[in-house]
Amino acid sequence: MIRGKKVGLRAVERTDLQKVWEMRNDAEVEMGGFGPPAPHSMAYIEAWFERTQAESNDHAFVIEAEGRMVGLCNLRDVDSVNRRADLGISLLPDEIGKGFGSDAIRVLLEFAFVHLNLHKLCLDTLETNERGLRAYRACGFVEEGRLREHEWDRGRYVDLILMSVLRSDWLAARAASAG
Repeated sequence: MIRGKKVGLRAVERTDLQKVWEMRNDAEVEMGGFGPPAPHSMAYIEAWFERTQAESNDHAFVIEAEGRMVGLCNLRDVDSVNRRADLGISLLPDEIGKGFGSDAIRVLLEFAFVHLNLHKLCLDTLETNERGLRAYRACGFVEEGRLREHEWDRGRYVDLILMSVLRSDWLAARAASAG
């Protein structure tokens, strides 16, 4: 397990799939990578699990806090040539606003930049994801671009915001906070 101040990250296990299925079928949970909020069968979740186990360039984690699963996060499409990956995170609705998401992102950043020796982490999120945007910015992500009216969300088109953080920026922020 990789530990932060509030959370630990561990590999997703088959025993977690019931909770993953519940998360995916909760319309309030933002789960990038699974497509628009729609019910998915357990077979779909099991197929996702099998793909994550087979992909050597994807790292999926359960976020644990206070002895329970509070969400999921991942690094996917890890590109060892260009040394970049995409970051994703989802929290259970009752766990939002407790600092678990920001702490999990910080743990993922350290894992990516220190252990995987990546140069850049990227993500995309809807402009309506205000809490997520605050957390990403607090962790050093900056907006790189915006795809206007790119996603259909709750009855209207919204912008998709593209963000990233570079290893050099992360190292500088880490050094500044330590000193």
